[in-house]
Amino acid sequence: MKRIPILILLLAGLGYLTLHAVGIAGPSDPPGRYEKIMALVGRMLEEGHFSPQAIDDAFSQKVFHRYLKELDPEKNMLLSVDIEKLRAYEKTIDDELKGSPVVFFKKTAEIFNARMLEAATLSKNILAKPFDFTVSEQAELDADKLSFPTSTAERMQRWRLKLKFMTLERYADALELRSKNNGKEGFVYKADSTLERESREKVSKLMDRTFDRLRLKFDQDDKFNLLVNTITTTMDPHTEFMPPVDKRYFDEEMSGEFFGIGAMLQYDDGAIKITSVVTGSPAYKSGQIQSGDIILKVGQGKEEPVDLTGFMTTDAVKLIRGKKNTEVRLIIRKPSGDLKEVSMIREKIVQDEGYARSAVLKEGDAKVGYIFLPDFYANFDDPKGRRCYTDVAKELEKLKKEGVSGVILDLRNNGGGSLYDVVQMAGLFIPEGPIVQVKDRDRQASVLSDRDRSVLYDGPLVVMVNEFSASASEIFAAAMQDYGRAMVIGSTSTFGKGTVQRNIGLDPIYGFSTSSDELGSVKLTLQKFYRITGASTQLRGVAADIVIPDNYEYMKLREKDTPEALPWDQIAKTSFITWTPGFDSEEIKKMAAKRLAQDSTFILIGQTAKWLADQNDKKYPLLLSEYQQEQDRVKASVKKLEKLQQLRTPLLVFPLTGEENKYAPDTAKQERFNSWIGNLKKDIYLDQGVKVMKDMLSIKRSVAITY
Repeated sequence: MKRIPILILLLAGLGYLTLHAVGIAGPSDPPGRYEKIMALVGRMLEEGHFSPQAIDDAFSQKVFHRYLKELDPEKNMLLSVDIEKLRAYEKTIDDELKGSPVVFFKKTAEIFNARMLEAATLSKNILAKPFDFTVSEQAELDADKLSFPTSTAERMQRWRLKLKFMTLERYADALELRSKNNGKEGFVYKADSTLERESREKVSKLMDRTFDRLRLKFDQDDKFNLLVNTITTTMDPHTEFMPPVDKRYFDEEMSGEFFGIGAMLQYDDGAIKITSVVTGSPAYKSGQIQSGDIILKVGQGKEEPVDLTGFMTTDAVKLIRGKKNTEVRLIIRKPSGDLKEVSMIREKIVQDEGYARSAVLKEGDAKVGYIFLPDFYANFDDPKGRRCYTDVAKELEKLKKEGVSGVILDLRNNGGGSLYDVVQMAGLFIPEGPIVQVKDRDRQASVLSDRDRSVLYDGPLVVMVNEFSASASEIFAAAMQDYGRAMVIGSTSTFGKGTVQRNIGLDPIYGFSTSSDELGSVKLTLQKFYRITGASTQLRGVAADIVIPDNYEYMKLREKDTPEALPWDQIAKTSFITWTPGFDSEEIKKMAAKRLAQDSTFILIGQTAKWLADQNDKKYPLLLSEYQQEQDRVKASVKKLEKLQQLRTPLLVFPLTGEENKYAPDTAKQERFNSWIGNLKKDIYLDQGVKVMKDMLSIKRSVAITY
């Protein structure tokens, strides 16, 4: 077997990985595209993954069962007899990863496609007849508690119960709406039978779209891509396979820049609708694209346009975006019903709403700065492109000019991003020192440090996190916590992703590449990172200094809830000098704990969140009266939770000086910016951040340690 060494240079100076290209020769025919991808992925996992599992029969069996679950997540397409038939391939996936012909997914696809068409007919037949909601029965919708149906009769019963539940949801809503509006001027009263029929028709329309997507969009390549991604995520949940178009989309989301037409899209009742147009964009300059237009087809240059039937918004976006200065053609239906073809040349579109932004909160005589960072973005392809740490530095400079007494950095829902940027960003708040430790598969630990002795901002700092703050967010929060530089507030712990990934392209000639991804790419887990104390954030995340109850606490959404997640461990501590805050952080914690213990709002949020989480772990009633009673309880709890999460007395939040009309003349963007400011005013968690900041300011202003 020919093997060509390729040196993979990693970003952020983390070292290198030596992998090998592969040339797989079958007994007679050369390998096809699928075989090349499988062989490259198999070798990459074995030679590059941080903690590789042996690619053997046991691994193959794991992939086999996970793939069937991914392919048929509700276990209502395939039958147990199909699973038994496919067991002939249960221990062959490892062989396919080592060069054998790719067969398993093709055989599975044949069976799935046939069963999917059967299910489509089954669904239509069931929905053709009225449901009886006076019968006491239940629907089990948790597939983890179900096995694949043993017969067509059992599968039909499973579909019947699912569709009955979906219809019941809409029927109960229609009855409630009728009850509220009955007797009002202009309201047309409809009989129960009419409402039931209309509810079934709505479900039927939804199912038609679902099956359209499975028939028209979920093709052979998609099923193969699903298999490869199942293989990679069986190694660990963050090692992912991305086809070229998905890799491009990932890079665009990371950088906040892409080449497209500048139109905002929304999935609306089975159609891809344009909701707004960016001022100055190709769509805007065409003069032919307006809000409300429906995109029917997308064409690349002179190629035959692709029908968007069955497509979701992300699918359409990937078709509309592309390379700079290339032509894209949209066939649209105007609100008037007219059809029109519009040709445009793609230009750079900047998603500046996804970048760091700030505001000022006024609390008495004090001003508190607020910075929102949605993710740790970076444009790796453009040295002059936007980077989150430089943007945060700019926002800090603006806030200093505003005369703020403290800063709140909001990392809630921040899923991470660039490791390089998080190290640089941490350096804005501390003198030089270690930020994070990184260890590769050879167990070589290295320390990534801030080398700049200067401190851009040395005042009081609060970092807000929640269950969805992951990866780079956890590195930053952990560093600030370990240095004693900030008070970390939020949910009991962050997400718990303590692994480092790098994108490595699959090249048909050279095997692996950092610049080519003709066959796709793998976001490969190469390293784990550790706090400067030596503890990993993997699984355990970062525990908040001040815990604030929220509505996701009891949901199984963290890394620790994923069976394939890598384990927690720890390494030796590295030396570092802590920050001297000028106050007792334990005293701040006590003040907050006492305040929260007496706050009836957060007590109720904790209780309600637990009750709602428990509702997800049971069967659903299909008796109308029982369903209505249960929904009344759920709706009351949700309404109570929503009301609890709105401040009674709004915070005083203002845009920075000169940024009141930041996005004008783009009215849609400006409205979203104004809405963002308005939501901050009602944010009870931000209010707690302000209260913690007031405690910090009331004791003594933070000062940096003198070296």
